[in-house]
Amino acid sequence: MAFPERFSNLPEYAFPRLRGLLDHHQPGGDLIAMTIGEPRHPMPPFVADVLNDAIGGFARYPANNGTMELLAAISGWIKRRYGVEIEQDRLMALNGTREGLFNAAVALSPEVKNGKQPIILTPNPFYQVYAIGALTAGAEPMFVPATAATGYLPDYAGLPADVLDRVTVAYLCSPGNPQGAVADTAYWTTLLALAEKHDFRVFADECYAEIYRDTPPVGVLEVAAQVGADPERVLSFHSLSKRSNLPGLRSGFVAGGRESIKAIRLLRAYAGAPLPEPLQAVSAAVWADEAHVAESRALYQNKYAIADEILGGLNAYTPPEAGFFLWLPVADGEAAALKLWRETGVRVLPGAYLSRDVGGENPGAGYIRVALVASEDETRRGLTLLRDCLYA
Repeated sequence: MAFPERFSNLPEYAFPRLRGLLDHHQPGGDLIAMTIGEPRHPMPPFVADVLNDAIGGFARYPANNGTMELLAAISGWIKRRYGVEIEQDRLMALNGTREGLFNAAVALSPEVKNGKQPIILTPNPFYQVYAIGALTAGAEPMFVPATAATGYLPDYAGLPADVLDRVTVAYLCSPGNPQGAVADTAYWTTLLALAEKHDFRVFADECYAEIYRDTPPVGVLEVAAQVGADPERVLSFHSLSKRSNLPGLRSGFVAGGRESIKAIRLLRAYAGAPLPEPLQAVSAAVWADEAHVAESRALYQNKYAIADEILGGLNAYTPPEAGFFLWLPVADGEAAALKLWRETGVRVLPGAYLSRDVGGENPGAGYIRVALVASEDETRRGLTLLRDCLYA
């Protein structure tokens, strides 16, 4: 039986690949998991009560685009957070933002651009769904290095004009996964101007926007409003997984221009899976509450301080601006992850598993990604073991 070729060159996904690297070796100590970005802080205390009150909704098919209550809660949060009015017809609730990041490419990237195969830009390293979205849409994914030399953000403006004229979508994650870099107003302004000049859309993955040190990261929606960008050029994706410690809820949203959201809604109506109604009720309550977000952020800020204390004396350490990952340089990411596991029991992710080889080079090969999702005590133990094992 024949299988399609479109995904035949995909590397194995990061976490099965990690298991293949580590699992046939014995750990050198008790497991300290610092691989996956799965928040472990307490979820909001009211979740169970709201879910119980809305439990009858499991007996009904859910609203495709999001209930009015959920869309109103999302619109209200955007207004409070970014000072921008986004009407409900410019929003759609998502069954996790990975769904939206994928479906938006399928729904909005044209089949041909200027008579050629389109290009979809993604940072390198990157969240792997960006590449799958590009391939499914029939575009060529182009992996643009996001390294120390570029401030850990991709230099899209440095690409040749003939490349940019083929671009239909540019993905950007800010705060970045894995590097923790934040796109400031100047960066977003430049990118939006580039999108206008070369006629492409910006997909802003802002799922880590509520985890930061001191200053809330600027968002693409507020910059787009400031510079008067065409709303159809900008889509912003947010999630409750990181903001509210609810990765199992699979709830997020996309905001954009009316016509863009209309196209994504249509694709969802034919081939998507809307969020069940009781989970939409929980999501509306969670978007409306900031107390639990502030409490969780304070825990992350404590862990930033722990990382700064333990690793701050190393030339290899660049403190993240936001998010909950450390992006630590090593000679070889796979070798470092294996050594750390075998000698200490600390489990981290090789940076190459989040990146692609381009021109014979992988910008993540000399890094490991470390997730600051455990308790403060476990984080301190893990980072101390890591420092003494890899940087002594």
